Amino acid sequence: MMRSTLLLLALLPTPALAQAYQCRAPQSIEMPRAIQPDGPRRVSPIRGYTLAISWSPEFCRGGKAAKDPANLQCNGSIGRFGFVLHGLWPESGQGKYPQWCSVTPRPTEAELKANLCMTPVPWLLEHEWAKHGSCMAKSPAGYFKVASILWNSVRLPDADKLSRQPALTAGDLRRAFVALNPGLPLASVGLRTSNGGWLREVQICYDRKFMPTACDASKLGPKNDVPLNIWRGL
Repeated sequence: MMRSTLLLLALLPTPALAQAYQCRAPQSIEMPRAIQPDGPRRVSPIRGYTLAISWSPEFCRGGKAAKDPANLQCNGSIGRFGFVLHGLWPESGQGKYPQWCSVTPRPTEAELKANLCMTPVPWLLEHEWAKHGSCMAKSPAGYFKVASILWNSVRLPDADKLSRQPALTAGDLRRAFVALNPGLPLASVGLRTSNGGWLREVQICYDRKFMPTACDASKLGPKNDVPLNIWRGL
């Protein structure tokens, strides 16, 4: 299954633009503490996937983690970020997704460093592997490889430019993604917003063969005519 998945993902288009404003991986990182599950182990058939893409400026303008001076995503020490990968999540389509299939093996420092320009939080990389990736791959390296191929296949719109558009709506952002990614239906682009309608995350929905599919209602988020705000923070 994993081999056929990699072959399929390799056929996806490559992006035209860099997906971070700039990024340089550090020479070394402090390894995160071992991840502790925050819920039960749940093994169920995989019927699809969600690619969760966070809008970093919104995250970095508030919250305890964002104010941590050691937070690589926000402190500027390895670069400034726009869209970053939150994670790739297997879905069961049964209301409860598979999770926490295994917390081992742990990612190595080299594996975490290699993916910091995609997900600039070492702890989050390990968390996403343990909670979600271990249910779809046998190793952190296998999970990060699939996640990075899919991530790098997505062409990302200029959210900074969009943020300056008068009367911006959720549909405008969805249409910007669709325009850059032929074959991506509008209904495959889910949005998550914070209080005040500020963009937090884009969630792209795929079927079990990694082809775009319509998001269910719980993932679709605000309707297309709902006003949307995007914090630039740069």
